[in-house]
Amino acid sequence: MSKKKAFALRINEDMLKAIEKWAADEFRSTNGQIEWMLMQILKQENRVPKHSKDKE
Repeated sequence: MSKKKAFALRINEDMLKAIEKWAADEFRSTNGQIEWMLMQILKQENRVPKHSKDKE
C-alpha cells in the first residue's frame, strides 16, 4: 500500500458540497471521492505515477 500524506486543501464551499453529494451518491468518503477524481484526471492526461499504475 502506498504511503499517504496529509495536507490542507482550501476549496469553495459550493464545490465542496457538490463533491460531498457526489461522494455520497457513489458510496465513497469525501476524501476518497477527491482521490478518485484526481486519479481520473491523471489517467486522462497520461500522468499516473509509475508506482501507481499497477494499483488501478
